[in-house]
Amino acid sequence: MEKKPNKIFKDLTQAFNTGVSYMMPAVVVGGIFLAAALATGEATDAGMVVTNPFFQNLLKIGEAGFAMMIPILSGYIAYSLAGKPGLIPGMITGFIANNPVGANNVSTGFLGAMLVGILAGYFARWMKTWKVNNTIRTIMPILIIPMLTTFVVSMAYMYVLAAPLGSLMAWLMNLLSSLEGSQAVILGVIIGAMTAVDMGGPINKTASAFTLALMAEGIYGPNGAFRIAVAIPPLGVALSTFISKKKYTTEEKNLGASAFFMGLIGITEGAIPFAVKSIKTVLPAIIIGSAVGAGLGMIHNVEVFVPHGGLIVIAAATNKLWFVLDMLIGACVTAGILHILRPDVEEK
Repeated sequence: MEKKPNKIFKDLTQAFNTGVSYMMPAVVVGGIFLAAALATGEATDAGMVVTNPFFQNLLKIGEAGFAMMIPILSGYIAYSLAGKPGLIPGMITGFIANNPVGANNVSTGFLGAMLVGILAGYFARWMKTWKVNNTIRTIMPILIIPMLTTFVVSMAYMYVLAAPLGSLMAWLMNLLSSLEGSQAVILGVIIGAMTAVDMGGPINKTASAFTLALMAEGIYGPNGAFRIAVAIPPLGVALSTFISKKKYTTEEKNLGASAFFMGLIGITEGAIPFAVKSIKTVLPAIIIGSAVGAGLGMIHNVEVFVPHGGLIVIAAATNKLWFVLDMLIGACVTAGILHILRPDVEEK
């Protein structure tokens, strides 16, 4: 008989792979439309602004794809664990996790969505074991299980999980503020690591908010480090799929091209599908790569004057050569670590 911890591990691995498989089209479609729209934009203090009406419509399509990405991930994690009754609760709670809730407006991004997807899946699976009469059994999978699961997991997230995460965000903000000044390199390394650790989630947004606050005071160096770092996770994993082909499936290699495209326009989320499938290899690689790139950006006094990242904003950066090279070095570090950590794969 299989041991319970191994069974849980296999269930979660399969659930993450299922979530990623269904999320991938949203990542690819959303990223391509965003890239096409932002490529026509102008760098301003508010970020890349798209003025052409047609490309504004493309931008909306891309934003819609990205808005659906996290709920799809969470929903299909729950679906893998509980079947159809877990799908909608997973999507709804994933949407809640990816958007601000509570008095402190806490958002936990893809990490929170993965957690509530797991909770929704296991809770719905447990409810499926309830012994009820035949009349109630017919409405269990379409009404009672989805409704009760959504309610319980949403309340658990909003009343139990969100508040501690909000406190964590406040602590990180204070930590960053205390490192400003003579500890610039350390600050850059921390900003880079925070940028990559949750790939567009609340920790990433905390670092972004910190750099934006400094921009308001006329300090642009940390923003330069952050805008270098946001591009490194997708560029690094894309580069890895190009040079370490034996370590990726055909599906992952194809996704690498999309991740590269998103890295060029500073969309960190392009690395999420790779991280979810192999978090123990991808997460350390992108954290270290982003930390290296951001730290180098602080050393080379790279400043960026707009709240957006990637090579698309090179016109708004100082020390443009170092802006590009530091980003490339960080991506190469990520690709190198992935080459070491990832085993070769045999496609079925």
